[in-house]
Amino acid sequence: MIEKISKCRVEALSGFYHEKARMPSFSEMAALWGLRSKNAVSKVVGKLEAAGLIARDDKGRLIPRGIKFPMRILGVVEAGFPSPAEEELADTISLDEMLIKNRSSTFLLKVSGDSMSDAGILPGDMVIVDRGETAKNGDIVIAEVDGQWTMKYLRKRGDKVLLVPANPNYKAIRPENELLIAGVVTSVIRQYR
Repeated sequence: MIEKISKCRVEALSGFYHEKARMPSFSEMAALWGLRSKNAVSKVVGKLEAAGLIARDDKGRLIPRGIKFPMRILGVVEAGFPSPAEEELADTISLDEMLIKNRSSTFLLKVSGDSMSDAGILPGDMVIVDRGETAKNGDIVIAEVDGQWTMKYLRKRGDKVLLVPANPNYKAIRPENELLIAGVVTSVIRQYR
């Protein structure tokens, strides 16, 4: 649906929101988009709502959804053999919506230690954790084991539980008294600069 909405309008609305930390009024949107009537603004707002980029709160006020932090997807990059580079605007996405399914039950943790390095989780990375997800066998979890916090793979066999590192320099942990799963790791964020 986003391709039917002018990218310039989405970017202008996003820019206004980021600069002013609020959504514009219909009059401000008309000026922002170069429209003359509130009816024209209303039609664009309807398209933005249908595309999931904005919504209305319980009082009917416009609130941002996908325009919060939109990023352009320019295509696909080959990680194997090189291919001719072509840049095309495929779509835009919000990283919030892509990475966070349950906003009220999601939190971030900064990674310390290298016990999950073979899973691609390195010291200094941030992990997104959803405490609302039910941990399944093979998930990477944040757990309190006998009073100590850790991040490991969850392995279940019958009623036995093992927390397994992704680094051969560490041993698996078998809870002796208590195990509390605080959440499931859903994403890893790494900055290179």
